[in-house]
Amino acid sequence: MRFATFSVGGRVQAGVVSDAGLHRLPGTTVLDLVRAGLPAALEAARQALGEPAVPLAAARLLPPLDPPTIRDFVAFEEHVEGVVASVGDGAGVVPEWYQAPTFYFTSPYALVGPYDDVPVPPGCQMLDFELEVAAVVGRDGASLTPERAGEHIFGYTILNDWSARDLQRREMKVGLGPAKGKDSATTLGPWLVTADEFEPYRDADGFLTLDLRVSVNGAETGQDLLSNMGWPFEDLVSYASRGTWVRAGDVLGSGTCGNGGCLAELWGRRGRIDPPPLRPGDVVEMTVEGIGTIRNMVVPGPDLPPVRPARPRPRIRKRTP
Repeated sequence: MRFATFSVGGRVQAGVVSDAGLHRLPGTTVLDLVRAGLPAALEAARQALGEPAVPLAAARLLPPLDPPTIRDFVAFEEHVEGVVASVGDGAGVVPEWYQAPTFYFTSPYALVGPYDDVPVPPGCQMLDFELEVAAVVGRDGASLTPERAGEHIFGYTILNDWSARDLQRREMKVGLGPAKGKDSATTLGPWLVTADEFEPYRDADGFLTLDLRVSVNGAETGQDLLSNMGWPFEDLVSYASRGTWVRAGDVLGSGTCGNGGCLAELWGRRGRIDPPPLRPGDVVEMTVEGIGTIRNMVVPGPDLPPVRPARPRPRIRKRTP
Protein backbone atom coordinates (compact mmCIF):
# COMPACT_ATOMS: atom_id res chain seq x y z
CA MET A 1 0.00 0.00 0.00
CA ARG A 2 1.19 3.54 -0.75
CA PHE A 3 0.43 6.47 1.56
CA ALA A 4 0.92 10.10 0.55
CA THR A 5 0.54 13.61 1.91
CA PHE A 6 -0.77 16.09 -0.64
CA SER A 7 -2.23 19.54 -1.04
CA VAL A 8 -5.23 20.58 -3.12
CA GLY A 9 -6.31 24.21 -3.01
CA GLY A 10 -3.96 24.84 -0.10
CA ARG A 11 -5.53 22.12 2.06
CA VAL A 12 -3.07 19.46 3.25
CA GLN A 13 -4.47 15.92 3.43
CA ALA A 14 -3.37 12.33 3.83
CA GLY A 15 -4.31 9.78 1.23
CA VAL A 16 -3.79 6.32 -0.14
CA VAL A 17 -2.49 6.00 -3.70
CA SER A 18 -4.04 3.88 -6.43
CA ASP A 19 -3.88 3.86 -10.21
CA ALA A 20 -6.86 6.23 -10.15
CA GLY A 21 -5.07 8.82 -8.01
CA LEU A 22 -5.22 9.88 -4.36
CA HIS A 23 -8.01 8.66 -2.10
CA ARG A 24 -8.49 10.97 0.89
CA LEU A 25 -8.06 9.75 4.45
CA PRO A 26 -9.93 12.50 6.33
CA GLY A 27 -9.13 13.49 9.89
CA THR A 28 -5.70 11.91 10.01
CA THR A 29 -2.10 12.30 8.85
CA VAL A 30 0.34 9.74 7.51
CA LEU A 31 2.28 10.05 10.77
CA ASP A 32 -0.94 9.22 12.66
CA LEU A 33 -1.37 6.14 10.48
CA VAL A 34 2.22 5.05 11.09
CA ARG A 35 1.73 5.42 14.84
CA ALA A 36 -1.54 3.48 14.69
CA GLY A 37 0.35 0.50 13.26
CA LEU A 38 0.37 -1.30 9.94
CA PRO A 39 -2.83 -3.38 10.40
CA ALA A 40 -4.89 -0.29 11.30
CA ALA A 41 -3.32 1.72 8.48
CA LEU A 42 -4.06 -0.99 5.92
CA GLU A 43 -7.68 -1.20 7.07
CA ALA A 44 -8.08 2.59 6.76
CA ALA A 45 -6.56 2.40 3.27
CA ARG A 46 -8.94 -0.35 2.17
CA GLN A 47 -11.92 1.74 3.24
CA ALA A 48 -10.57 4.87 1.52
CA LEU A 49 -10.01 3.03 -1.77
CA GLY A 50 -13.78 2.74 -2.13
CA GLU A 51 -14.07 6.54 -2.31
CA PRO A 52 -13.50 8.78 -5.38
CA ALA A 53 -9.90 9.69 -6.15
CA VAL A 54 -8.20 13.04 -6.70
CA PRO A 55 -6.12 12.81 -9.90
CA LEU A 56 -2.41 13.02 -9.21
CA ALA A 57 -2.11 15.86 -11.72
CA ALA A 58 -4.54 17.94 -9.64
CA ALA A 59 -2.55 17.66 -6.41
CA ARG A 60 0.83 18.80 -5.10
CA LEU A 61 2.63 15.93 -3.42
CA LEU A 62 4.36 16.85 -0.17
CA PRO A 63 6.87 14.82 1.88
CA PRO A 64 4.89 11.71 2.85
CA LEU A 65 5.15 12.43 6.58
CA ASP A 66 6.59 14.83 9.15
CA PRO A 67 9.12 12.64 10.98
CA PRO A 68 10.20 13.48 14.53
CA THR A 69 13.82 12.63 13.64
CA ILE A 70 15.89 11.76 10.58
CA ARG A 71 18.99 9.60 10.95
CA ASP A 72 21.12 9.19 7.84
CA PHE A 73 23.50 6.25 7.66
CA VAL A 74 26.48 5.63 5.39
CA ALA A 75 25.92 1.97 4.53
CA PHE A 76 27.41 1.60 1.03
CA GLU A 77 31.12 0.74 0.95
CA GLU A 78 31.51 1.82 -2.68
CA HIS A 79 30.13 5.27 -1.89
CA VAL A 80 32.58 5.66 0.99
CA GLU A 81 35.53 4.68 -1.20
CA GLY A 82 34.77 7.37 -3.75
CA VAL A 83 33.53 10.21 -1.58
CA VAL A 84 36.40 10.01 0.91
CA ALA A 85 38.79 10.67 -1.95
CA SER A 86 36.75 13.74 -2.87
CA VAL A 87 35.63 15.23 0.44
CA GLY A 88 38.08 13.63 2.87
CA ASP A 89 41.80 12.96 2.82
CA GLY A 90 41.81 10.22 0.20
CA ALA A 91 42.65 7.52 2.75
CA GLY A 92 40.03 5.01 1.58
CA VAL A 93 37.53 3.22 3.80
CA VAL A 94 38.66 3.38 7.43
CA PRO A 95 38.55 0.12 9.42
CA GLU A 96 36.01 1.67 11.79
CA TRP A 97 33.40 1.79 9.02
CA TYR A 98 33.21 -2.01 8.99
CA GLN A 99 32.75 -2.30 12.75
CA ALA A 100 29.26 -0.79 13.06
CA PRO A 101 26.79 1.30 11.02
CA THR A 102 27.45 5.04 11.32
CA PHE A 103 24.84 7.78 11.05
CA TYR A 104 24.23 11.45 11.75
CA PHE A 105 21.05 13.33 12.61
CA THR A 106 19.80 15.78 9.99
CA SER A 107 17.10 18.45 10.17
CA PRO A 108 13.44 17.34 9.98
CA TYR A 109 12.56 20.99 9.26
CA ALA A 110 14.25 21.03 5.85
CA LEU A 111 12.07 18.49 4.06
CA VAL A 112 10.95 19.20 0.51
CA GLY A 113 8.37 17.40 -1.59
CA PRO A 114 9.13 14.95 -4.40
CA TYR A 115 8.62 17.54 -7.15
CA ASP A 116 9.47 20.79 -5.32
CA ASP A 117 12.23 23.18 -6.33
CA VAL A 118 15.42 23.04 -4.22
CA PRO A 119 17.32 26.31 -3.56
CA VAL A 120 21.10 26.36 -3.53
CA PRO A 121 22.25 26.64 0.12
CA PRO A 122 23.73 30.03 1.12
CA GLY A 123 27.42 30.23 0.23
CA CYS A 124 27.46 26.89 -1.59
CA GLN A 125 29.37 26.50 -4.86
CA MET A 126 29.44 22.69 -4.98
CA LEU A 127 25.88 21.38 -4.64
CA ASP A 128 25.41 17.62 -4.92
CA PHE A 129 22.62 15.04 -4.68
CA GLU A 130 22.62 11.71 -2.83
CA LEU A 131 20.42 8.80 -3.94
CA GLU A 132 19.09 6.85 -0.94
CA VAL A 133 16.22 4.73 0.30
CA ALA A 134 14.78 5.45 3.75
CA ALA A 135 12.97 3.17 6.16
CA VAL A 136 10.22 4.59 8.36
CA VAL A 137 9.87 3.18 11.87
CA GLY A 138 6.36 1.99 12.66
CA ARG A 139 6.61 1.14 16.36
CA ASP A 140 8.53 2.51 19.32
CA GLY A 141 11.35 0.31 20.50
CA ALA A 142 14.61 0.29 22.45
CA SER A 143 17.70 -1.92 22.14
CA LEU A 144 16.04 -4.02 19.46
CA THR A 145 17.75 -7.07 18.03
CA PRO A 146 17.98 -7.15 14.22
CA GLU A 147 15.39 -9.93 14.24
CA ARG A 148 12.94 -7.80 16.23
CA ALA A 149 13.81 -4.61 14.38
CA GLY A 150 12.24 -5.88 11.16
CA GLU A 151 8.87 -5.92 12.90
CA HIS A 152 9.29 -2.21 13.62
CA ILE A 153 9.66 -1.08 9.97
CA PHE A 154 6.43 0.39 8.59
CA GLY A 155 7.63 1.09 5.07
CA TYR A 156 10.09 2.71 2.69
CA THR A 157 10.43 5.89 0.64
CA ILE A 158 13.07 7.61 -1.54
CA LEU A 159 15.45 10.07 0.13
CA ASN A 160 17.66 12.65 -1.60
CA ASP A 161 20.21 13.99 0.87
CA TRP A 162 21.17 17.27 -0.84
CA SER A 163 24.77 18.12 0.06
CA ALA A 164 26.82 21.33 -0.06
CA ARG A 165 30.18 19.66 -0.57
CA ASP A 166 32.32 22.77 -0.06
CA LEU A 167 30.60 23.60 3.23
CA GLN A 168 30.72 19.93 4.29
CA ARG A 169 34.47 19.71 3.59
CA ARG A 170 35.22 22.70 5.84
CA GLU A 171 32.99 21.47 8.67
CA MET A 172 34.37 17.95 8.76
CA LYS A 173 37.94 19.20 9.02
CA VAL A 174 36.95 20.51 12.45
CA GLY A 175 35.99 16.98 13.48
CA LEU A 176 32.25 17.62 13.68
CA GLY A 177 29.43 17.68 11.22
CA PRO A 178 28.15 17.56 8.66
CA ALA A 179 25.95 20.50 9.65
CA LYS A 180 25.30 23.30 7.14
CA GLY A 181 26.74 21.02 4.50
CA LYS A 182 23.64 18.86 4.84
CA ASP A 183 20.70 20.62 6.50
CA SER A 184 19.40 22.84 3.69
CA ALA A 185 17.10 20.29 2.00
CA THR A 186 16.13 16.63 2.14
CA THR A 187 13.66 15.26 -0.40
CA LEU A 188 11.30 12.47 0.68
CA GLY A 189 8.77 10.80 -1.56
CA PRO A 190 6.89 10.40 -3.68
CA TRP A 191 5.00 8.35 -1.09
CA LEU A 192 5.50 5.84 1.71
CA VAL A 193 5.23 2.21 0.55
CA THR A 194 4.42 -0.36 3.23
CA ALA A 195 7.06 -2.95 4.05
CA ASP A 196 4.96 -5.93 2.98
CA GLU A 197 5.25 -4.79 -0.66
CA PHE A 198 9.00 -5.51 -0.64
CA GLU A 199 9.14 -9.11 0.50
CA PRO A 200 9.39 -10.38 -3.13
CA TYR A 201 12.61 -8.34 -3.50
CA ARG A 202 14.37 -9.87 -0.48
CA ASP A 203 17.42 -12.02 -1.25
CA ALA A 204 18.78 -15.01 0.70
CA ASP A 205 20.80 -12.72 2.98
CA GLY A 206 17.85 -10.51 3.86
CA PHE A 207 18.76 -7.54 1.63
CA LEU A 208 16.29 -5.81 -0.69
CA THR A 209 17.37 -6.10 -4.34
CA LEU A 210 15.80 -2.84 -5.50
CA ASP A 211 17.17 -1.09 -8.60
CA LEU A 212 18.22 2.54 -7.91
CA ARG A 213 18.83 5.13 -10.63
CA VAL A 214 19.59 8.86 -10.76
CA SER A 215 19.86 11.25 -13.70
CA VAL A 216 20.72 14.93 -14.15
CA ASN A 217 18.94 16.75 -16.97
CA GLY A 218 17.90 13.40 -18.45
CA ALA A 219 21.39 11.84 -18.50
CA GLU A 220 21.84 8.88 -16.14
CA THR A 221 24.72 9.45 -13.73
CA GLY A 222 24.32 6.52 -11.34
CA GLN A 223 22.77 3.06 -10.91
CA ASP A 224 23.05 0.52 -8.12
CA LEU A 225 21.19 -2.18 -6.19
CA LEU A 226 19.98 -1.54 -2.67
CA SER A 227 21.26 -5.01 -1.78
CA ASN A 228 24.83 -3.64 -2.02
CA MET A 229 24.39 -2.12 1.45
CA GLY A 230 26.84 -3.30 4.08
CA TRP A 231 23.98 -3.98 6.50
CA PRO A 232 20.25 -4.57 5.86
CA PHE A 233 17.76 -2.07 7.23
CA GLU A 234 16.95 -4.34 10.17
CA ASP A 235 20.52 -3.88 11.40
CA LEU A 236 20.31 -0.11 10.93
CA VAL A 237 17.13 0.09 13.01
CA SER A 238 18.68 -2.17 15.63
CA TYR A 239 21.81 -0.03 15.86
CA ALA A 240 19.82 3.22 16.03
CA SER A 241 17.87 1.79 18.97
CA ARG A 242 20.96 0.48 20.77
CA GLY A 243 20.85 1.82 24.34
CA THR A 244 18.13 4.30 23.39
CA TRP A 245 14.78 4.60 21.59
CA VAL A 246 13.48 4.78 18.08
CA ARG A 247 9.95 6.16 17.77
CA ALA A 248 7.16 5.60 15.27
CA GLY A 249 7.69 7.97 12.36
CA ASP A 250 11.48 8.16 12.67
CA VAL A 251 13.20 8.12 9.26
CA LEU A 252 16.43 6.14 8.72
CA GLY A 253 18.27 6.77 5.46
CA SER A 254 20.39 4.05 3.89
CA GLY A 255 23.15 6.41 2.93
CA THR A 256 24.12 7.05 -0.65
CA CYS A 257 24.34 4.11 -3.02
CA GLY A 258 27.47 3.43 -5.05
CA ASN A 259 28.24 3.56 -8.76
CA GLY A 260 27.39 7.25 -9.16
CA GLY A 261 24.85 7.68 -6.39
CA CYS A 262 26.27 11.17 -5.92
CA LEU A 263 28.63 13.46 -7.81
CA ALA A 264 31.28 13.52 -5.07
CA GLU A 265 31.86 9.78 -5.48
CA LEU A 266 32.53 10.32 -9.19
CA TRP A 267 34.80 13.30 -8.46
CA GLY A 268 36.86 11.16 -6.09
CA ARG A 269 37.19 8.25 -8.52
CA ARG A 270 38.01 10.44 -11.51
CA GLY A 271 40.28 12.87 -9.70
CA ARG A 272 38.48 15.86 -11.19
CA ILE A 273 35.19 17.76 -10.82
CA ASP A 274 33.35 15.83 -13.53
CA PRO A 275 30.36 15.97 -13.86
CA PRO A 276 30.18 19.58 -12.62
CA PRO A 277 28.36 20.57 -9.41
CA LEU A 278 24.66 21.25 -9.69
CA ARG A 279 23.55 24.69 -10.84
CA PRO A 280 20.18 26.49 -10.97
CA GLY A 281 18.10 24.97 -13.75
CA ASP A 282 19.47 21.44 -13.30
CA VAL A 283 16.83 18.74 -12.79
CA VAL A 284 17.69 15.72 -10.64
CA GLU A 285 15.48 12.65 -11.07
CA MET A 286 15.66 9.52 -8.90
CA THR A 287 13.81 6.26 -9.46
CA VAL A 288 13.68 3.33 -7.05
CA GLU A 289 12.12 0.05 -8.07
CA GLY A 290 8.97 -0.69 -6.11
CA ILE A 291 8.63 2.90 -4.88
CA GLY A 292 8.54 5.39 -7.76
CA THR A 293 10.25 8.58 -8.94
CA ILE A 294 11.12 11.94 -7.42
CA ARG A 295 12.19 14.93 -9.48
CA ASN A 296 13.54 18.28 -8.23
CA MET A 297 14.82 21.36 -10.01
CA VAL A 298 17.67 23.36 -8.50
CA VAL A 299 16.88 27.07 -8.17
CA PRO A 300 18.86 30.08 -6.87
CA GLY A 301 19.05 30.32 -3.10
CA PRO A 302 19.08 33.31 -0.76
CA ASP A 303 21.93 35.79 -1.03
CA LEU A 304 23.09 36.14 2.56
CA PRO A 305 26.08 38.02 3.99
CA PRO A 306 29.21 35.96 4.63
CA VAL A 307 29.68 34.20 7.97
CA ARG A 308 31.78 36.16 10.43
CA PRO A 309 35.00 34.34 11.37
CA ALA A 310 35.99 33.75 14.99
CA ARG A 311 38.30 36.23 16.65
CA PRO A 312 41.53 34.76 18.04
CA ARG A 313 41.30 33.86 21.69
CA PRO A 314 42.21 36.94 23.78
CA ARG A 315 43.65 34.81 26.65
CA ILE A 316 42.41 37.14 29.35
CA ARG A 317 42.00 35.45 32.74
CA LYS A 318 40.72 38.31 34.87
CA ARG A 319 38.31 41.15 34.35
CA THR A 320 39.93 44.56 34.37
CA PRO A 321 38.58 46.89 37.06
